[in-house]
Amino acid sequence: MRTLRAWMIRLAGLIPNARREQETSDELESHLQLHIADNLRAGMTPDQARRDAFLKLGGVESTKQVCRERSTVPMVENTLQDARFAIRQLCKRPGFAVIAVFMLALGICARVAIFAFVDAALVKPLPYRDPNRLVGVFESIKTMCPQCTLSYPDYLDWKRLNKVFTTLDVYQGRDFILATPSGSQSAPGARVSDGFFRTLGITPILGRDFYAGEDQPGKPKAALLTYSAWQHRYNGDRNVVGRAVTLSESRVVIIGVLPESFHFAPVGPADFWTQIDANGECERRRSCHSLWGVARLQPGVSVETALANTTSIAKQLERQHPDSNHGQGAAVATLSEVILGRIRPILLVLLSGAGLLLLIASVNVAGLLLVRSESRKREMAVRSALGASRGRLVRQFVTEGLVLAAGGSLLGVASAHWVMQLLKGLISVDMMAGMPYLDGLGLNFRVLLFAFAVSVLAALLFSLTPLPMLRPNIRQGLTEGSRGSAGNTWRRLGSKLVIVELATSMVLLVGAGLLGKSLFQLLHVDTGFQPDHLATLFIAAPDSSYGKDEQAIALARRIVDNVAALPGVTSAAVASLGVPLGGNGNTDWIRFLGRPYHGEHNEVNERDVSSGYFTTLGARLLRGRFYTDAEDESKPRVAIINQKLAQKYFPGEDPIGKQFGNIALEPKSMRQIIGVVDDIREGSLDTEVWPAEYLPFNQSPSNDFGLVVRTRQDEGTMLPSLAAAIHRMDAGIVTGGAMTMHDRISKSQSAYIHRTLAWLVGGFASLALLLSVVGVYGVVAYSVSQRTREIGVRMALGANHRLVHQLILKEASWLTLFGIAIGLGSSILATTLIRDLLFDVHSWDIETLAAVAALLGLCSLLASYIPARRAASVNPVEALRAD
Repeated sequence: MRTLRAWMIRLAGLIPNARREQETSDELESHLQLHIADNLRAGMTPDQARRDAFLKLGGVESTKQVCRERSTVPMVENTLQDARFAIRQLCKRPGFAVIAVFMLALGICARVAIFAFVDAALVKPLPYRDPNRLVGVFESIKTMCPQCTLSYPDYLDWKRLNKVFTTLDVYQGRDFILATPSGSQSAPGARVSDGFFRTLGITPILGRDFYAGEDQPGKPKAALLTYSAWQHRYNGDRNVVGRAVTLSESRVVIIGVLPESFHFAPVGPADFWTQIDANGECERRRSCHSLWGVARLQPGVSVETALANTTSIAKQLERQHPDSNHGQGAAVATLSEVILGRIRPILLVLLSGAGLLLLIASVNVAGLLLVRSESRKREMAVRSALGASRGRLVRQFVTEGLVLAAGGSLLGVASAHWVMQLLKGLISVDMMAGMPYLDGLGLNFRVLLFAFAVSVLAALLFSLTPLPMLRPNIRQGLTEGSRGSAGNTWRRLGSKLVIVELATSMVLLVGAGLLGKSLFQLLHVDTGFQPDHLATLFIAAPDSSYGKDEQAIALARRIVDNVAALPGVTSAAVASLGVPLGGNGNTDWIRFLGRPYHGEHNEVNERDVSSGYFTTLGARLLRGRFYTDAEDESKPRVAIINQKLAQKYFPGEDPIGKQFGNIALEPKSMRQIIGVVDDIREGSLDTEVWPAEYLPFNQSPSNDFGLVVRTRQDEGTMLPSLAAAIHRMDAGIVTGGAMTMHDRISKSQSAYIHRTLAWLVGGFASLALLLSVVGVYGVVAYSVSQRTREIGVRMALGANHRLVHQLILKEASWLTLFGIAIGLGSSILATTLIRDLLFDVHSWDIETLAAVAALLGLCSLLASYIPARRAASVNPVEALRAD
């Protein structure tokens, strides 16, 4: 207790107290007077008595300091004194302090903000039980689809035969039609096997999970609600369990509510989770692939072992079912890779870019500190001459570095919170729904710990940078501090810092240039149709009214006719199984009549389109003809193929008149090719065009299809009119996904990803360029200021303005050339890491490298011109007199 009390008293002594200082002064003065009185009684004169008293006391200020240290913690007291002195020093030079703190804050802000996204997506564990044991399970076709969906019969066989999974379940995203008192509306959801949530380790907070076997034929349909659906659809009513709802005309009983923290990104937003219909039309066919697999690994089993086991099962099924499983392998990946596989390299690139910007900012601040320490050489020499030890000087510089780092870090972290919310707000609602892991984005413990680590590194850099300037030779410090030539230490370190800045800026600029060029190429890729004045809308009609083929055909014709009659509409058409840029998939396996067949899978995109589809899109007919509306089920079956299919399966020959069907060449599946259209990009902008077949809608009808509309006016203003016209026909028809084709292109996930990369890395590169130019200017300007006497001597000896210009610019040119050369080599190495993120651009693109080198060189020389001009205007008489 005594020790604790003593320490508390010492810590209290750190707080400035005027009364305590006055009491100490009064006590010392009393002791001084007693000594003087004793000396006077001993026969000394008053002056001798006072002098002797001071000598015995050991100096008033020294004694005061000893008393302070006895009542405080000396190390803490000294640190606080150094901090106060550092703040006073920085306040004397507010320009330097503001610039240094702002530069550091800029770098830390970018680094911490991007790391927050990395933390939310890659560091924070998935919200499932033991998520590292969860894997995605896929079938695989090497030539087209490395991670494909499973068929239901294959899933059952894999579940029965595997020896590596504790559980294996499947899921499938699904949009339901929800019947409400106000009419039908679209409700996002998913279908899963009975053990899906047990595999994930998720337990409902209300009600129950699916029980084993509840997904088998004949079982009542049940559904689990997500927490958000429970709140906004049912106002959090706890009596919702047991309530029946109508989903896509089926009676479904709500059996439970999932936790608020639950999300499953591969499905996207989902309100209702129902069980798989094992008796569905697709589920009965082994060749129909529509399910994604998720499994939990057995203890001690690796992903590689699981892949080997599923591959052997796939080969066994291929032997047993050669028609449906020929060429189908297996693929297994961790669930985190399934969810974050595409976003991971993007975030790592952005984190690296932010790191390079922080490096440049830190190097710039280090350069400022070098300049400042160079100008303080005389001060350091004087302090050393007066008795200050090297350790005491080092501690002062370290404290100043810590103060700068603390100021920049606090401002950077505060700004990072605002920046991360701004970046999150720029993500579209649709894309945000597919990235629920970003909901917890913010300054959590991990992000703050990362910010602290970055701040500590910055503090170490700023503390160590000026130390080489602290020379033990006092005379040399006094001499060098008095003359006007730049110190050797500055020449040795300052120039190297600028080279590092230029090289780093080169890497960022090249990366930004490649990503910008990639974005341009992506947005101008040939889609195979004319996107101007084109609107799209998705339509889902109830089976009870439009489930039969003739009903679906009649509905499509009515919709096309009514929409085409709207003011401002030129033409309209429908397409089942997707619209352009909707994604590859919905494929068909075909076999060509009269050609050898060895069980191979000729997999092609399938689209069922109305007769005016290609005209409405503005697609180019290369050979043959388009459909007519009269080509229905009573006419011979026909097909139009794209150029990719023609080139792959009919190289060097005319495909018109050729026939193909399913793999069994059943008579009802046979179709004759009547036309070839230019490749229409059905998948995303950055994916390869697949071979595609376009079948007449009237021969393959559906009551779930997309509508494409060509307009004469702004297509965006027509979207509400399209939905209203359809609802006037039948209020039970659900519409959704209204979007112009230009928005479908510019707001697509691939375009957003490329745009975000280009803008953020471009922003980092622009700031890096600015900081580098400022760094070059600062180096050259400081060098000129330190070489004033030398320049004056040169001019006195006959050097003209042109020679002085050349002298300064030559120094700047060498720095620039070294920086660009190192930067070029580093850029070529660095950009190979982002080649998978580029579209139609090489990572070593010569045009980009040359343009960036020219830009950086020009900016550096422009930054050097002003100091060079100032040097050429030096008056030699004044320069020599000033020295």
